Amino acid sequence: MYKENAWKKYTDEEMKKVMEFSEGYKAFLSEGKTERACARLTLRMAEEKGFRDLEEVLKAGDSLKPGDKVYAVNMNKNVALFVIGEKPLEEGLRILGAHIDSPRLDLKQNPLYESEGFALFDTHYYGGIKKYQWVTLPLALHGVIVKKDGTSVDFVIGEKEEDPVFGVSDLLIHLAADQMKKTGAKIVEGENLDVTIGSIPLKEAAEDEKEREAVKANILRILKENYGIEEEDFLSAEIEVVPSGKARDYGLDRSMIMGYGHDDRVCAYTSLAAILDVESCQYTNCCFLVDKEEIGSVGATGAQSLFMENTIAELMACMEGESLIKVRRALKNTKMLSSDVSAGLDPLYLSVSDKKNAAFLGHGIVFNKYTGARGKSGCNDANPEYIAQLRKILDDAKVNYQTAELGKVDQGGGGTIAYIMGNYNMNVIDAGVPVLNMHAPWEVVSKADVYEAYRAYKSFLGDF
Repeated sequence: MYKENAWKKYTDEEMKKVMEFSEGYKAFLSEGKTERACARLTLRMAEEKGFRDLEEVLKAGDSLKPGDKVYAVNMNKNVALFVIGEKPLEEGLRILGAHIDSPRLDLKQNPLYESEGFALFDTHYYGGIKKYQWVTLPLALHGVIVKKDGTSVDFVIGEKEEDPVFGVSDLLIHLAADQMKKTGAKIVEGENLDVTIGSIPLKEAAEDEKEREAVKANILRILKENYGIEEEDFLSAEIEVVPSGKARDYGLDRSMIMGYGHDDRVCAYTSLAAILDVESCQYTNCCFLVDKEEIGSVGATGAQSLFMENTIAELMACMEGESLIKVRRALKNTKMLSSDVSAGLDPLYLSVSDKKNAAFLGHGIVFNKYTGARGKSGCNDANPEYIAQLRKILDDAKVNYQTAELGKVDQGGGGTIAYIMGNYNMNVIDAGVPVLNMHAPWEVVSKADVYEAYRAYKSFLGDF
């Protein structure tokens, strides 16, 4: 039921649109490998479409009227875009909410050390990963270092053709008899996910460094000369280790995209593209891009922060005057799509899925009425009245969609930001793109699903 292959319906002209849209997404995915990079890209694209900074609107004392486009930024990791609608804000918004963080390795605050003639960076993994998947891959460093005087040094090393790359070493098969007896969770330990960054000792090292930390000294020299970075600056740094390389077409028919961070930038990009195409609307439209979903949506930049609530309060003050009760009503009357990915059915691992309730690549956007685990624990369970409204919208727009669960009952599970936004008493459902290899360094999606998600999100932002 509702599992029709989207590729079958496309005309030659529509096929061209699918492929062209995917090129824009591939560029976004290749450049936006961190949440900060995604936020920068989002702001650049939004300003090109006429969006203004809400902070500037507030400072100028301007009011907002239907058709106005504004954005708000939170700590360079959250972005909320708004297109002001004809109806009072109190009557609710139409929100597309996605997260822009992805599983990765983070450098610890005191990361640089030398061991047995190698300089390495000590890491702590971020999000749910299979640790063994991160060894022997070409890796890149993306980050920002903030100095004590407040100046920031942004850098990316390992993405250009002429850049060096980095990596986590693995034990050769010839000596791995004991290692191969371990479970998948223990084959590679978290503390062994350290990144090798150099092996040449500094010839001019101080006498006490010649025998023990001359390689580390040489790395510090390179960092100082090329980036103005001192070792102490790592204390106020945020450096992420991600797979090196661009998103690429996958398959001889070029029907899919392999890239790092589809979860959840594929839904972030399609949500962003949808709202950027909006010129006017009945209800105020919003695209809400958040951080920290992969570790529970906690902290000042996660969905559990008050950033969205505070921003809507500022909008209310600009449009209808300050009123806490009106803000509460606006949130209650809001309808939202929690734009997050779902597990695609993998022909090599059919045993973990219930096929009639699984998401198929190429069959369109996926609705998950609920996620969670062990008896729906921790999930948002969408109301059937709301789902019926969405069915009509997508059927009228001839958008391919499907429904799914995240694997068989008791097989596993997962969560999104849906339950958090549901706490405001708004209608929310998870709706996103099916993914293969989810949370692996290289994930796979179908171009058809990417395009159908964009069309679904654009239809949702219309009047209903």
